[in-house]
Amino acid sequence: MRSLEVTGKTVDAALNKALLELNVARDEIEYEILEEPKRGFFGVFGSKPAKIKVLVKEKPVEKTVNLLREILIAMGMVVDLDVEENDQVIKVNMKGEDLGILIGRRGETLDALQYLVNLAVNKNLEKRYKIILDVEGYRKRRENTLQKLALRLAEKAKKRGKSVVLEPMNSHERRIIHTTLQGRDDIYTFSEGEEPYRKIVITPKK
Repeated sequence: MRSLEVTGKTVDAALNKALLELNVARDEIEYEILEEPKRGFFGVFGSKPAKIKVLVKEKPVEKTVNLLREILIAMGMVVDLDVEENDQVIKVNMKGEDLGILIGRRGETLDALQYLVNLAVNKNLEKRYKIILDVEGYRKRRENTLQKLALRLAEKAKKRGKSVVLEPMNSHERRIIHTTLQGRDDIYTFSEGEEPYRKIVITPKK
């Protein structure tokens, strides 16, 4: 995080000086008053300027990358980060060797890491960013797997004439199942149970 200590006749003067030197806008910085200005005798003798410390705020994408790097270094992992930012959405695809530990069982570790990074990056932000973490394109592969599973189990429910209950899934994965099967006139889907054990039921229409 860039920082700068500046002085000025007043706090506002010091602040304007810092903004010019750093070439940033007012909403991009935070500042701390180190010394209040003091007027001397007759407004001249013994006067002291204001002194402030200015910090340039990290942009959400910078904060995301820096936080991830700190976590990965602490884990002793060498990872390349492929970052995309578009319309309040930050996507980070992590690439490297032996990254299965970052995915975990059915993506549980990856989801937990994504949740924590979202909390940290969006803290004190007026506009919330959606941060999506991925490992070597795992999420797309998982989506394809779930779509195929949904279609296969829908046929199973239709053929047997009774409901098929899937294993518990998170809300994102349940949404993929629902979306894949929506609009069909031979089966319908609904969710039941409480988190984190909520699951989808595929039921044939009578």
